[in-house]
Amino acid sequence: MLRVRCLRGGSRGAEAAHYIGSRLGRVFAGWVQRSFWSTQAATASQNTCAADDNKATSPVPKDCPVCSYNEWDPLEEVIVGRAESACVPPFSVEVKANTYEKYWGFYQTFGGQSFPKEHLKKAIAEIEEMCNILKREGVIVKRPDPIDWSVKYKTPDFESTGMYAAMPRDILLVVGNEIIEAPMAWRARFFEYRAYRRIIKDYFNRGAKWTTAPKPTMADELYDQDYPICSVEDRHKLAAQGKFVTTEFEPCFDAADFIRAGRDIFVQRSQVTNYMGIEWMMRHLAPEYRVHIISFKDPNPMHIDATFNIIGPGLVLSNPDRPCHQIELFKKAGWTVIRPPVPLIPDDHPLWMSSKWLSMNVLMLDEKRVMVDANETSIQKMFENLGISTIKVNIRHANSLGGGFHCWTCDIRRCGTLQSYFD
Repeated sequence: MLRVRCLRGGSRGAEAAHYIGSRLGRVFAGWVQRSFWSTQAATASQNTCAADDNKATSPVPKDCPVCSYNEWDPLEEVIVGRAESACVPPFSVEVKANTYEKYWGFYQTFGGQSFPKEHLKKAIAEIEEMCNILKREGVIVKRPDPIDWSVKYKTPDFESTGMYAAMPRDILLVVGNEIIEAPMAWRARFFEYRAYRRIIKDYFNRGAKWTTAPKPTMADELYDQDYPICSVEDRHKLAAQGKFVTTEFEPCFDAADFIRAGRDIFVQRSQVTNYMGIEWMMRHLAPEYRVHIISFKDPNPMHIDATFNIIGPGLVLSNPDRPCHQIELFKKAGWTVIRPPVPLIPDDHPLWMSSKWLSMNVLMLDEKRVMVDANETSIQKMFENLGISTIKVNIRHANSLGGGFHCWTCDIRRCGTLQSYFD
């Protein structure tokens, strides 16, 4: 059985406490530090008795429509996002911190309006074809409801328009038979959950667990209004210092900053996921699941699955441009770490909300089948050399909206049992 030390807390936790203390005062810093050390101690206690817990278990009733423990068991049902009516988010401080400066003019011009119509039309057609291919592979496909995202809304703390329901991975995390709605961190995504409520209520009525994380107010205090980002160099420096645009004012997280491997779930502190949000998830999922913080040399951390994508038991894709600081722990545990090839997407293709590394943002249909970009022949060859068959789909225009196959989907049911891959 694979073994790995707990990755929670450590120097990154101390870093966070120090930074938060400088921003919010010693009292809150003490709370954060105690929280991380107590969580670390609790994990050590869990690991002591893990040897008695190694057997595969399946606590989910057989007729429950929701059941998924990892990223690679045979896929039976999935939610696929919808690009219809997708709007460019207003150019607020949290959006600016998560987008590259070459696109800032685009946001300033089109914020609150539709993405370019012809481009959006092509993206919609690509996702429809993706759904058809999933169905032909025997997968049940669900879609969120169409919503007019251009409608302005106002809370006591802010005003905004919406964005889209294109990326269910960002807002929904399935752990066993539970669907967890993420609170999100962008004001333009505050009401995104509404597009999924019909589907989730149906799963709930059929026996699934349904949890909604505490909804942040998204008041000005949640964001560092003076966050200094003018260049990639600035981003690298700030990320290395553990500084992000989101503060510790209240819990926030996107579900896409978490990735699952049975009893062990990995998460990064990012521009949209803060330590309070991670701590909420740790407490919520303990003791059955262990949440570990990992980090990367990444100038703009936001969503883990184009940086670190687990594709099988003991098998992970690790972005060579954003190396994982804790990667040796995986290697010592017997995991195979694969560096995917450089993406082939042209430099002039618009990627308004992501990077070229969406090439590694793949969807595993099972351990031996993967859905991969039809244009990315290099990574196709990599998978084939691993003995994994590639299902080739073109979603290049859909990529421009900020996601690959993993982002555009949320696996609701996979045929598998809860196991521990790190004991």
